[in-house]
Amino acid sequence: MNKEEKNCIFGIRPIIEAIKSGKTIDKLFIQKGLHNDLFTELWKLVRLRRINYKHVPIEKINRLTRKNHQGVFAFISPIDFHNIEDIIPALYEKGKIPLILVLDRVTDVRNFGAITRTALCAGVDTILIPEQNSAAINADAIKTSAGALLKISVCRTWNLKMSLQFLKDSGIQLISCTEKTPNNMYNADYTPPTAIIMGSEENGVSPELLKMSDIKTKIPMSNQIASLNVSVASGIILYEAIRQRN
Repeated sequence: MNKEEKNCIFGIRPIIEAIKSGKTIDKLFIQKGLHNDLFTELWKLVRLRRINYKHVPIEKINRLTRKNHQGVFAFISPIDFHNIEDIIPALYEKGKIPLILVLDRVTDVRNFGAITRTALCAGVDTILIPEQNSAAINADAIKTSAGALLKISVCRTWNLKMSLQFLKDSGIQLISCTEKTPNNMYNADYTPPTAIIMGSEENGVSPELLKMSDIKTKIPMSNQIASLNVSVASGIILYEAIRQRN
C-alpha cells in the first residue's frame, strides 16, 4: 500500500526542516546502519526533541515509498501533543477534579480511536500514552474517533512510569483495570482525582504499573468469555466513574 499522503514525509533534509518548523513527528523510521554528515544533523535533532524513532531494514522504508527517501521516513501527527506536567496544574487551577485515562500498550488504531471518542463523551480531561508501543495517531484514528482526537488533549511521555509517579505526587489516585484482582470495579471510589489505567487486550496492564496502582479493579463478567474489547471495557469503567461523580 502506497502511503505517500499529506501526513507522510521522507528524505533527510525535508524531515530536518519539518522538525525545525515545529511539525509534530508521530513516528520516524530510520534505516539500520545509516551514517553520513546530513544524517548526523537529523540525529541531533531527533535526540534533542526526543522524537519517537525506530531503526528498521531498508525494505520497510521501500514499502512505504518508492521515491528517494535517503533512508528515513516519517509520519507527521495531525494533532499536537501536550505535557502531562502542564495539564494537571492547569486542571487544579480551574477547580476541576481530574479524570485521566492512561492507555498502556494499546496499539490498535481503531481501538484507540474508539476509546478517544468515548473518553471525550465521558468528560475525560486528558489521555496519557507512551511514546513507544502506542497506536499511531493518523487519519484512521481520527476517523474512528469521529473527530474526538481533534478536541481532546493527548499527552505523550517517554517514561510512563515516571509520568504516573508525577500523577501520584499530584494527589491523583491510580486505578488499574485488570483481571488479576478479586476486586469488583463497582467497589472502587472514583470521586477523588483519578487516573484510570487500561492495558492491551493481549497483555493487560504492565506489571510495573500494576505495582504502582493504588487500586486494582476488574469488570465483572460471566466465565463464558475471557475478556472484553479494550474500547468497550474503557467505556464501562469510565461511565461508572461519571455515574459516581454525578
